[in-house]
Amino acid sequence: MSLQIHLWTFNQLTPEELYQILRLRSEVFVVEQNCVFLDMDNKDQRCYHLSLFQDGELVAYCRIVPPGLSYAEVAIGRVVSAPAYRGKGLGRKVMEEAISACRQLYGQVPIRLGAQTYALEFYQSLGFEAEGETYDEDGIEHVEMVKTK
Repeated sequence: MSLQIHLWTFNQLTPEELYQILRLRSEVFVVEQNCVFLDMDNKDQRCYHLSLFQDGELVAYCRIVPPGLSYAEVAIGRVVSAPAYRGKGLGRKVMEEAISACRQLYGQVPIRLGAQTYALEFYQSLGFEAEGETYDEDGIEHVEMVKTK
C-alpha cells in the first residue's frame, strides 16, 4: 500500500481535500456511530490536518489542535479511518504520524486527546495514559488521555 501523507494548515487545504475530510468525518462520526453533533466546530481553521491518501482517496485522518483551543495542551482529535480500509494499520499509522508532527510543531510537550473508551487499549499502546473519569460526549463514553514521553 503506497500512502501519501500530508500535513496542512486549514488554508492550505484545497476544496476537494476539505470535502474529503468533512465527508469521512461525517460518514464515521455522524452516520456510522449514529451521533448527532456539529462536527464543524470552528476549530478546524486553527488546526493542522493530517491526512493519509491512497490513490487520491482519503483513507485516514486526524487533526492536530494547538494548545489552548480544546485543552491547555496540544491535542490530537477526530482520528478516523475509512471503513473500507480498516484492519490495515492505518489508525496506528495516522497516530504515529500525528505524534511525530506534534513533536515537530510544538516540541517535547504533553499531548492530550479525548478517547472513546472502546479505543483505550489502542491509545495506551501508543504511550497515552488515561487521566480522570470517563465522561459522556454526544452519547459515547470517552476518557481523556495524555502522552508525556
